[in-house]
Amino acid sequence: MAFFEHGRPIEVDGGLTVRSRRGKIGEQWWSRRFVDVLEEVCDAGRLSRGRAYARKGQVMDFALAPGRVLARVQGSRPKPYEVTIRVTAYDDARWTDVIDALASRALYRAALLAGEMPHEIVDLFTELGLPLFPERLDIDCSCPDWGVPCKHGSAVLYVLAEAFDDDPFLVLAWRGRGRDELLDALRGTPEPSEVIDPLAVEEEPLDARLADFWSPAISLGRLRERPARGITPPELLLRALDAPPVKVRHVPLTDVLRPHYRDLALPPTEE
Repeated sequence: MAFFEHGRPIEVDGGLTVRSRRGKIGEQWWSRRFVDVLEEVCDAGRLSRGRAYARKGQVMDFALAPGRVLARVQGSRPKPYEVTIRVTAYDDARWTDVIDALASRALYRAALLAGEMPHEIVDLFTELGLPLFPERLDIDCSCPDWGVPCKHGSAVLYVLAEAFDDDPFLVLAWRGRGRDELLDALRGTPEPSEVIDPLAVEEEPLDARLADFWSPAISLGRLRERPARGITPPELLLRALDAPPVKVRHVPLTDVLRPHYRDLALPPTEE
């Protein structure tokens, strides 16, 4: 039989209260992605009660470590409930693969060193067979309620999502690499190789090139060839400019425009 708390929860002095008072919780793309996952796999009713707890500040505290989040949530009973949320923390070998992949992509490396979370990092983790966001959630709570998650666990999930808003590196720390350790590793990797300038030529003495000075360096026929496409992402302009304070149905305008920029960069299809 399910257990339901009767009466209002005991008010917490100094509890962790989420900033969002209505609608979805989470403003940045990474925290919204996390909220989308939990709203897909968790019971809607319990999540709704969990949001109410998170907005009332019933989560007393939480501590994040690789693969685990521990939290205390105050319900209507005097003793707070203890909540544990687990995900898989990746080992050193897998993180070596991740760091090598990040270091080989100049834009990703530069964004992380600047304290930003590049949107494409999700695809990079997926390519390595290591999902960044959990596909399922292992949640335990000391309350006698059945079902996963209970409202106490749901409240912790929403508080966690807003903590991700403030510090995107918590997403990576939960998977096993904290900010300082990750950035130190990226700083210690060699810079990605520079793109060769096709117009650069080596300087030679004029008297060594008198015989072929006026000859083209390459076949004239090749001048019609299109240069190889660079690796600059089509939405680079959206990253370079400050994001406007405009949202479309609670989604930032830059996130709405990003897929359209990518579509414009695709080659035309033949009819």
